[in-house]
Formats: sequence, structure tokens, C-alpha cells
Amino acid sequence: MFKTALAALLAAAVAMPGAALAQNKVTKLIVAFPPGGPVDIVARLIADPMAKDLGQSIIVDNKPGGATIIAAEAVARSPADGSVIFITSMTTVVLNSKLYDKLPYDPIADFAPISLVISSPTVLVVHPSNPAKDAIELAAAARSAKEPMPIASAGIGGTTHIALELYNEAAGIKTLHVPYKGAAPALQDLIANQTWAFFGDLPGLVGHVRNGKLRALGVLSKRDNPQLPGVKTMAAQGMPSVEMENWYGLYAPAKTPPDIIAKLNKALHTALVDPSVMAKLADIGAEIIPSTPEQLRKTQLEDIERYGAIIKAKNIKVE
Repeated sequence: MFKTALAALLAAAVAMPGAALAQNKVTKLIVAFPPGGPVDIVARLIADPMAKDLGQSIIVDNKPGGATIIAAEAVARSPADGSVIFITSMTTVVLNSKLYDKLPYDPIADFAPISLVISSPTVLVVHPSNPAKDAIELAAAARSAKEPMPIASAGIGGTTHIALELYNEAAGIKTLHVPYKGAAPALQDLIANQTWAFFGDLPGLVGHVRNGKLRALGVLSKRDNPQLPGVKTMAAQGMPSVEMENWYGLYAPAKTPPDIIAKLNKALHTALVDPSVMAKLADIGAEIIPSTPEQLRKTQLEDIERYGAIIKAKNIKVE
């Protein structure tokens, strides 16, 4: 079914009239997080095969900080000619719309959707020296600790922060939220045993779990993940409300012509069926979910409503 749908999408993209991308033959793929984080990892996997299909270079450009607002604003103000595209998680185009009263960009009006890219489960990880064997034992340790347990996130109000708040409520604990400017620096401190735990996207964590630098205590999805054998879902540990799966989408600045969007959509879909890319994404626990631009927009709008309700219910605020 996946192959049939993808073949139809590729055929539709090829059939559309051609349009020239930016004449400089270089496209910047903006990432709103530091190098080494999960979004950056996926961006670098798709950049070369996309470039090959487009017949021009794609350079990954990291613009971290400001809860992804710095990168989003830069993309929103970029030329709508295919010279700048944006791969981002839900934080930028879903969560920020409900976390901030004012943003220097409009998550809907300022971006033209190209395609969904991957879906990733969120995973709870700790330093290997942590004695907790699962999420239940970690919660028990938090209750008995003299000071609130410091748990890192990739930024205030992002998926990693929301996952932490869901866990706090389900486990009946209070923790100290320690926000970072992206997953990579948060992981650096956790690996250095400076914080107790972290909720993050599996693609950025699986390598550290395999090499023993981190240990996974729970998967925040409905099903077990084959890349984490023996690690139970949070539902299986008695916390079904602790569920979080992040998706990454590819966008262009608003008013990018439809034929350029079609070329970029085709290039991404071609990259995602490259055997090497497919194998690498599967190996890091990412589920490939290519889509039409319309499907990406539909998913974005639905999740703005879904996570907006969670943010309101949990009283999550940007500090």
C-alpha cells in the first residue's frame, strides 16, 4: 500500500509543469536545532539524495535557539523560489502556536507545506549509572529524593517538555525542568551525568543506547519499538496517558510556486525510497511517512488542536 501510494505521488509530481529553482543551484535546508540532534540527523540523510534528484546542491544550515523561532523567522522571510527549505519537528509549526501569544512568524500562513518526512516515538532515557530499571522505578526515586530530580528537555514547550509534563502528572511527581537549546546539548549533559533523565526522539537516542552511554526506560508510543528490544511502552508500565510521537515535516516559504513545491516533493519522496536512506532511517527507529502537501497541512492543523488542548490542560507556559 505504501509503495502504491508513493508511486502515485511521484507520478503526479512528474506530470506537473516544470519550474526553475533558484538560479544559484544551491538550496539551503534549514534545521532549527544544533548539529547532532534528531532533526539534524534526518536532514543530513535526505540532503544528498534530494540534491541528486534536483540536480543541484543542498546545504544543511543549522539555526538553533529561541525555541526554533530564530530558524522559523529566517525561513519565513526567505525568497519563495526554492532556495530555502525547512525541515522541522512539531515544535515550530504546531506547539509554538499555542505556547506564545505573539510570534514573529505565522506557523500556517508563512510556510508552504511540501511533505511529511518521518514519525518518531519519544523515549525516556537515563545515564547508565542510574539504578532505575524502568519509568516506574525512576518515579519512585523522584519521590524519595530530597531535591526535585533535574530532567532535561530540548527546549521550553517542545515535545520533550510536554512528554515530561505528561510523565510528572501520570507518576504523581514533581521534577526540575532543565531546558536546553536543542536535543544535542541536552544529551551531552545527560551523558556527562549532569541531569537525571531526558525524553527525546528515538533517532537522536538509539546510537547512544546501543553504545551504552544511555539506557532507555520507556517508549512513549502505542507499540514496542524493534530498535529497543525489552523496553516497555509507558502504557505497559501503567501510564497510558504518557504518549508522544513526533513528526518532521518539510516546508518552503509561503507563496513558493506550486510547481517548485511539486519538484521538492518528488525529490524528497525519491530520497525516502533510496535503499540506503530507508535502511538508515529504519535503523534509527524512524518511520517513513511521505505525503502530499495537503496531507502535511491537514496533519499540522489537527495536531495544533490536539496538542493545544494538552498544553492548556497541563498549564504549560513559556517561562
